Amino acid sequence: MELSKKIEALLFFKGEPVTAGFLAKTLGVSEDDARRGLAELEQSLSGRGIILMKNGEEYMLASSPEMGATIEGLLKEELSKELGKAGLETLATVLYRGPISRSEINYLRGVNSNYILRALLVRGLIEKVDQGGRSTAYQPTFELLSYMGVSKVSDLPSYEETQKAVEEFKNAEKENGHAEE
Repeated sequence: MELSKKIEALLFFKGEPVTAGFLAKTLGVSEDDARRGLAELEQSLSGRGIILMKNGEEYMLASSPEMGATIEGLLKEELSKELGKAGLETLATVLYRGPISRSEINYLRGVNSNYILRALLVRGLIEKVDQGGRSTAYQPTFELLSYMGVSKVSDLPSYEETQKAVEEFKNAEKENGHAEE
């Protein structure tokens, strides 16, 4: 498979900005090759519904500006919907366990949470935080905490009990993991 197509697949999968260095390391190529692949991808996407965005040293896929009005309409429709059980479950996970990575959320919920995370981000309920390097995590926004009437996460109802239960679960999981070896 061509390098530009591999890069396209990775950018689609990640759904967030990545560096040429990340692409190079992931694909086992040089950064110069990754940049050439990005340039080829940008060229191949010309005139289509998806574009390659660059901001500083980061790249990501996005919808074409010509689709702005249509996507804005969908976004307004999405914002008017209720969060639903999956949204509330994910929001609670971020509230009580944040900052937490997408992979940890997916593991805890047992399903892919990308769509729900995007919906919560769009609504301004959670935000991405850089954990250093290429690691990103999610945490509640100040607006969410304010809406909930708390000044810090530890003021949430049953926060201490929840943290204790999570630690007990982790310890039991570790013990079970060692017992299977």
